[in-house]
Amino acid sequence: MVEKRYEWADGAKLEEHSRRKHKILREYVFDYLTVRCKRPQQERFRLAIVDGFAGGGRYQCGTSGSPLIFIEESKRAVEAVNTQRAVQGLGAIEVECLLIFNDASRDAIDLLKTHVAPMQTEIAQACPKLHLRVEYLNEFFEAAYPKIKDFLEKGRYRSVLFNLDQCGHSHVERDTILDIMQSYPAAEIFYTFVISSLIAFLQKDQPERLRAQLSHLGLSNNDVLALDTLMSRKDWLGTAEKIVFDAFRLYAPYVSPFSINNPDGWRYWLIHFAKSYRARQVYNNILHDNASLQAHFGRSGLNMLSYDPRHDEGMLYLFDDNGRTSAKTQLLGDIPRLVTEAGDAMSMTEFYESIYNVTPAHADDVHAAIIENPDIEVITPAGGERRKANTIGVNDIIKVKTQRSFFPMFLNAGAKESGDKQ
Repeated sequence: MVEKRYEWADGAKLEEHSRRKHKILREYVFDYLTVRCKRPQQERFRLAIVDGFAGGGRYQCGTSGSPLIFIEESKRAVEAVNTQRAVQGLGAIEVECLLIFNDASRDAIDLLKTHVAPMQTEIAQACPKLHLRVEYLNEFFEAAYPKIKDFLEKGRYRSVLFNLDQCGHSHVERDTILDIMQSYPAAEIFYTFVISSLIAFLQKDQPERLRAQLSHLGLSNNDVLALDTLMSRKDWLGTAEKIVFDAFRLYAPYVSPFSINNPDGWRYWLIHFAKSYRARQVYNNILHDNASLQAHFGRSGLNMLSYDPRHDEGMLYLFDDNGRTSAKTQLLGDIPRLVTEAGDAMSMTEFYESIYNVTPAHADDVHAAIIENPDIEVITPAGGERRKANTIGVNDIIKVKTQRSFFPMFLNAGAKESGDKQ
């Protein structure tokens, strides 16, 4: 696929896949800040946001691009957090945010500066608890990355959010993704690419594995051009998710391999990399609040990619009400099975860490499936039992009940006992 570059000086057109992506990004940044600023004792929070392909800031239609979205949502979140803290009788929290905007186009950076400067002035006057520092770079991302890393290391930033919204797939090395995730205690990445570009890369890097992954579609890894006719098929989406997850699963503890849901086919991927289950939990919830913006094909409970495409076991999951109903049904069986595999009990923290790389489900549906499950109970730190889904806490214990309706003492006990009786 020929890469399409925006001409910001003449007014860049906002494509539908970018509009969908920006809505997710906007809501995630707001939720990210409100979650990270919740502690009553907290007086200050520091973060850095890096936009590696920042663009000119505003599209031809007047819609904000990602750099302006980061500024707008940071302001909105700080105001919301401090309003809530005032209601609770708490002191205001100060947020220090380093923004690093890079783009290879000089026109884009010059235009971006004209949009950002008045916003900085307005925030300094209207939202004094938000302290913005903006740095601009004008290089290809890989050339800029050492300078970006130097900014972050000198500022000793621990919480870092990267937005890597590239054309194609070749502008961000996978070793750089790994370096980002390993370099900062609380690193997250939004990573966008065109799926055909990834396939073309894997043709050269992993030809045998790619051939095996594409075989059930009737394609060899030399038939990439034929993908255009397949990209709107659900079995293509399931195959592509597995390819994407397999390519990136070792780069972060939590990787969301979901496509941007486009009517003309699943061509663009928006991956969220995170080190914390809580970040993935928030991301899943954001997707459900924006049903149909991203798409998943496979199982909707736990083990979301463990289906056999040859047996038509998967379903299209658009994070909507139908998907949530299906997810809850599967979770009722999946959750007690997971806890049984651990023995008979897990801390809720351990449970969350176990599930959030393998499920698209909303946190509310996970909690509801736990409370409604006849084989599971949730024990409080004081020894009581949780009765309501919205009261489950990270310090609770999830446990298989002593009187189970269908789970044996040992996973293979049923088969062994049957054999002993013969």
